[in-house]
Amino acid sequence: MIDTKDGAQFDPGFVQHITAFVPNIEYIYAGLDRFKNFNQKKAQFRMYYPKIQSLLKNYLGFYLGCILWAVYIKNLGNKPILNNLCYGGEYSEKDTLSEVEFIEEYIEQLKKDVKYYTGQNFSIDTESLNILAAYREFLKANKGFVETKTTDDIKLPQSLKTPSEKELAEILEGIEKVIDNGKLYELFPLAQKVL
Repeated sequence: MIDTKDGAQFDPGFVQHITAFVPNIEYIYAGLDRFKNFNQKKAQFRMYYPKIQSLLKNYLGFYLGCILWAVYIKNLGNKPILNNLCYGGEYSEKDTLSEVEFIEEYIEQLKKDVKYYTGQNFSIDTESLNILAAYREFLKANKGFVETKTTDDIKLPQSLKTPSEKELAEILEGIEKVIDNGKLYELFPLAQKVL
């Protein structure tokens, strides 16, 4: 059970369940580049492909989770944000958005790679693209959270819906569940409450 009596944690427990996207993708492709033979590359890519899909799905769940958490804690009244490691830092839009932009570009690359190495088509659903767009907007609106000291400081993009009390309770329940089980992509059904 998440306790928000004395304030809201900046991260309710998501970070422990994600592995960095960019280094993982770079590692996978460095591994692929070691093979000169196309058939070996193809076999290697097929082996990595489920891991890539899982990494992408969990990362999008993480981004959605951050938005859901912000929407939830914004409704708690003015409470301190606890353990915001970004607070007081220097804001750089380029640095703040670099990971999101990498993922957006990588999705386009992945479509080509899947076709090239497996002959299959890779497509990403509209909801996932909406999550990426909303997260980008959310990061920009909050300037990378360098000035986010209290829940009142959180800025929610205009495009987000305002959930009802019942929906807020469902959001909290969903967040608590994925913090326990580590399956951040299980937050996807909650996207419709905010996007």
